[in-house]
Amino acid sequence: MGEPLRRGEGHGPAVAAAPPADLVAAPGYGARRMYQAYLAAWSRHVDPVLTGPQFAVLSAIRAYPGSDQSSLAGAVALDTSTMADVCRRMERRGLIERTESPRDARRKLLALTDAGAAALAEVTRRTRRLDAELLAAVPEDRRPEIAGLLNTLGAHWEAVAERSPLPDDD
Repeated sequence: MGEPLRRGEGHGPAVAAAPPADLVAAPGYGARRMYQAYLAAWSRHVDPVLTGPQFAVLSAIRAYPGSDQSSLAGAVALDTSTMADVCRRMERRGLIERTESPRDARRKLLALTDAGAAALAEVTRRTRRLDAELLAAVPEDRRPEIAGLLNTLGAHWEAVAERSPLPDDD
């Protein structure tokens, strides 16, 4: 077997190469494909400016108003430096307010602005439509199970990422 055909070479239309079997069997490959597709779907169907992490932060602020930025970082699966950057950008856009804690000036307390609450309401509506479409291939009664499984895997993968070293496979 020679090299795969590239578009425009040879005679007739090029055929896209299928991913190798070892890639298809790897959970990371599937997760990366899903994540890339999710980012593209989010940008096209939900919001090309407000990111998924920003949506998560807005949702967490709505659920826990007045909480500090560091405490909410873990709830939305962001490290504290990324959380600080996300919050600064949303504050500049007028979506959230960050105020110093009266007990500790290093802690930033978060609140939605009216503009943030309105943006969150609209993006939530579009996100729920996208969620339904993304899970449309799964029977409706199994969708909560699938979402739960994805979150269980996410928590486990986060723990694996922190582990050092991985166990030997001997």
